[in-house]
Amino acid sequence: MPALALALVATGCGDGSTPPRKAPTAQAAPDRVEPLADAPEPRLPGTVDSADGRKVTVTSTERIVPLTGSLNEIVFTLGLGERVVARDITATFEQAAKLPVVTRAHDVSAESVLSLRPTVVLADTSTGPAEAIEQIRDAGVPLVVVAPAKQLADVSTRIEKVAAALGVPKSGSALKQRTQDRIAAVRKTIPAHGDKPRVAFLYVRGSAAVYLLGGAESGASSLLEAAGAVDAGKESGLKKDFTPITSEALAAAAPDAILVMSKGLASVGGVDGLVKIPGVAETPAGMDRRVVSVEDGVLLNYGPRTDEVLRSLVTQLYGASK
Repeated sequence: MPALALALVATGCGDGSTPPRKAPTAQAAPDRVEPLADAPEPRLPGTVDSADGRKVTVTSTERIVPLTGSLNEIVFTLGLGERVVARDITATFEQAAKLPVVTRAHDVSAESVLSLRPTVVLADTSTGPAEAIEQIRDAGVPLVVVAPAKQLADVSTRIEKVAAALGVPKSGSALKQRTQDRIAAVRKTIPAHGDKPRVAFLYVRGSAAVYLLGGAESGASSLLEAAGAVDAGKESGLKKDFTPITSEALAAAAPDAILVMSKGLASVGGVDGLVKIPGVAETPAGMDRRVVSVEDGVLLNYGPRTDEVLRSLVTQLYGASK
């Protein structure tokens, strides 16, 4: 899945309580990560706590294999990209795009990983199958599991954990501070007046006939709230991650805007197709055709480019800063 594209499908608020229905399309940002200025030199060996309850000793970072797109992003942004020898299929940012793919949709190929002679492997608790993880460990490769990020507050912790595992804690602290500062700067651009827009996160895949409404555990709530919005699904009482879209569920959520991933929006034929999903056209968002689109690969990553995701949401919801 490609990284952030600031594709403005239909949007935004002006300076009154009723937002305008359309805004100019934003220019897509280059699909790159921004490494720290100084490439760090890892201080190893080091022993760290793995999220699966183990203690793992890392002795070398000469050949790093991150098994998720977000972990790839963190490693490259820490300045260790030249040491990365593989990627997850979602790590399509420019610096990693030519690396061999060893993980697809959290499904890792142990044989592909081991063929690359890794000195350390990074995974998160969603990576599997368990047999593949154990096969990598049984081959004697240090494998560190990092807890997945589910909200804005997890960004700093995740960066710190990866940096500690790779022996570059000072770079982790620098990247954490840079990321926090950039997120804070975006939040200052959110208009302080007017009603908070109600935004429903829809996960749609037209090719697979998957149409889901995000709830409290979807992962989007923290981003929407940071952008000064209300998660309409969560607010309507949906407590789990996703529930099938129904006219009744959408009516209860009553969103002013709809958030979707870019590939999902394309899979249903754009905004024209989205409003044909039962119940969408009857919502305030559907009637206004007010749709916010963020690229799949970074929307829920909660990593070094979360400020870009947040900026895209703010721009699309409220219009460009004056």
